[in-house]
Amino acid sequence: MRLLSQLPNLLTLLNLFSGCIALGFAFSFGPENYWLPFAFVALGIFFDFFDGFFARMFKTSSELGLQLDSLADMVTSGVVPGLILFRMLDPQILSTFGLPLWLQYAAFLVTLASCWRLANFNLDTRQTVSFIGLPTPANALLITSLPILKFEGSFMWFELLITPWVLFGLIVFSCYMLNAEIPLFSLKIKKTGLKNYLLPIGFLLFSLLMLIAFGIKSTPAIILAYIATSIVSNFFKKTNGSHA
Repeated sequence: MRLLSQLPNLLTLLNLFSGCIALGFAFSFGPENYWLPFAFVALGIFFDFFDGFFARMFKTSSELGLQLDSLADMVTSGVVPGLILFRMLDPQILSTFGLPLWLQYAAFLVTLASCWRLANFNLDTRQTVSFIGLPTPANALLITSLPILKFEGSFMWFELLITPWVLFGLIVFSCYMLNAEIPLFSLKIKKTGLKNYLLPIGFLLFSLLMLIAFGIKSTPAIILAYIATSIVSNFFKKTNGSHA
């Protein structure tokens, strides 16, 4: 039984280990291994989902587990996305656009915003069932999928992604959404009853169809759809509430 009680923490450490591997590949991704940072971030998020799932199942949630979870997420979903953006803001590209090379370090604003969100998440009692602001794992998937679009996308996508202004816009968007006061639905199972999960199930089906049709390249569209769906859902909830 004691082994089962430590299973959530073991999964959290596997999340951290996956993030460390993703970090290593993020330092040197190129035409041959551009998909590996995304793959290991996705694997880390898989472990991150199930550490909480098993902690609730075995009723072994603890303060240690909470702290381990945030520290692991800081690497997998905080440092890795910042480094990916840093690598994509290549000095040669910046100089081509006549921009100072120090702007490359603006990429790590995403890491700082992720750190702020993770610390705030542990203190915010409103986020036990749903999220306020974009979860760091979703943001990490959005950003680490960019090299895949760059190396696998059409010529138009390539030209778009190497534009520093687009990447700077993404940095601003990411930093804002991570800490915005916008409720977003959660995919974690914490309640009973199918009606509580109609929206997440519908979103998961949409995501599955997108992945089947377009592969991993559909990740940015899926994350943006997640944000848009949450905002629309919030609007209808507020509207229904005002008429009640």
